[in-house]
Amino acid sequence: MKKQLLPLLLALLMRTALPVSAQSPDSTIFKDLWYKNTIIYNLEIGTFKDSDGSGTGDIEGLIQQLDYLTALGINTVWLAPFQPSPRKDDGYDVSDYYGIDTTYGTGGHFAELMYQARKRGIRIMMDIVLNHTSDQHPWFRDAAANPKSRYHDYYSWSKKRPSFWNRGMAFPGVQKETWTYNKEADAYYYHRFYDFQPDLNFMNPMVKSESKRILGYWLNQGVSGFRLDAVPFIIEKPGSDPDKPEHDLKIIPEIRRFVQWRNGEALILGEANVMPEENNNYFGQDGTGMHTMFNFYANQYLFYGLATGDIAPFIKALRDPRDIPPTSQWMFFLRNHDEIDLGRLTEKQREKVYQRFGPEKTMQLYDRGIRRRLAPMLGNRAMLEMAYSLLFSLPGTPVIRYGDEIGMGDDLSLKERLAVRTPMQWSDRKNGGFSLADTTFRPVIDTGAYAYQKVNVAAQQRDPASLLNWTINIIRLRKECPEIGLGNWEILETGTPGVLVMRYDLHDKTLITIHNFSRKAQQVKFTAPGTKYYNLLRHDMKETINGIFTVSIPEYGYSWYRMENFR
Repeated sequence: MKKQLLPLLLALLMRTALPVSAQSPDSTIFKDLWYKNTIIYNLEIGTFKDSDGSGTGDIEGLIQQLDYLTALGINTVWLAPFQPSPRKDDGYDVSDYYGIDTTYGTGGHFAELMYQARKRGIRIMMDIVLNHTSDQHPWFRDAAANPKSRYHDYYSWSKKRPSFWNRGMAFPGVQKETWTYNKEADAYYYHRFYDFQPDLNFMNPMVKSESKRILGYWLNQGVSGFRLDAVPFIIEKPGSDPDKPEHDLKIIPEIRRFVQWRNGEALILGEANVMPEENNNYFGQDGTGMHTMFNFYANQYLFYGLATGDIAPFIKALRDPRDIPPTSQWMFFLRNHDEIDLGRLTEKQREKVYQRFGPEKTMQLYDRGIRRRLAPMLGNRAMLEMAYSLLFSLPGTPVIRYGDEIGMGDDLSLKERLAVRTPMQWSDRKNGGFSLADTTFRPVIDTGAYAYQKVNVAAQQRDPASLLNWTINIIRLRKECPEIGLGNWEILETGTPGVLVMRYDLHDKTLITIHNFSRKAQQVKFTAPGTKYYNLLRHDMKETINGIFTVSIPEYGYSWYRMENFR
């Protein structure tokens, strides 16, 4: 009897990981994939809302603003690291995986957040940084002090400095090495990131076991999933060439199985900036790896298209990585908490993006990216709307950055990636309504065109034509179009440079979206099924003639059309 039950139990466990290519998108499996059509909002507790006047945002402050997120249309909140940390890298240097940084609150506050979010139908995801710890973590301190410690092999050590000690840096131009000498251990330790972030050694079975305990602990606290930081570095084999590292790909499905065993609906969102031919190493050939990944590859060519109006590379970048398992999903974004990474572009392409969006050296970072917020970078409302309309119409799940819904600016006086991590601007009151403290832990933007007195939630809530109210409407529209997350898609040929036309089909529904990357108005023609289309933005009707759809679209214009089906 037990032998007969085992295959059934395994099938149930992997129900969202089994190949489903023969199944229609209306199957039970697809309906259960909540992450296909959710709206993800990325925020940092410390910069969102201060409830007690300490000058730093906290969990109670976030709870107070959950109704705002509900009104915005957010289904899922992705929290940046909030665990105890020396905060040399804004919380990504974790010193206790099982705690809450006391600056933000307590375990009781976190439990209340889970309850209040669940009441509003909001899922909470968390950043989980398993690739490295802080050098202040008790594991590393014990490992350095005692070579016989059980924690010594949690990290990678070398008595002699390896020949490739100054290669493979995650932050070129800022970081000088990947092997650093520790005097107490009298040995060099490996770190892909800063020297205060020693890498964990996942070739050690004890590290794997510990990582599962960490994931299991937070699943038990009620989180709905994890944004898994720097996945290629988690699976990297220590001692291999950092420019061409060897990877243990078995680690990814092992983590997936554990997470799904604990919670069948939990999501793993992977940060893995890899080439298209490597995607299924991370998704798993049959969907047994990570559920979703950020589409860094397409994002880089998207910004090239926005900068130049040349969208041919972007179209190719959308098509190249489309062959992924049916239960997997791409996550699309315009901005996140890091720099805009342009490392996959050619030097000539990258220079064109720099010239348009980051012409000053202070706007660039790590010899590969731009450290600006979207609104000041694009510079005008028309282009900003087109970019976000495009984001919500791309074949995947949209992720938006806190503050982008009101067009917040950046503070380039702050170092590196902190430029886009300034406090949320709620009103024109003291410190933008973020905090009543005399001094905030990070400065609120209070000068220039993006100062909190000019750009804030309260003012935009009262203005029907504001970017905030426009964003609320486009999010609602995205939710009305599940074919984007679940349907089949194709890019239609128009012969018009700079105009992207995409078609989605799901059951008897057909959706067509049009986006003009050009600085001039254009007339677009393409073949389309049916005869009548309803404009979901302007609420008027459009007819095809002999199967040809013809429409004029203004500079940086956009349109969403749904085919009228009278059957």
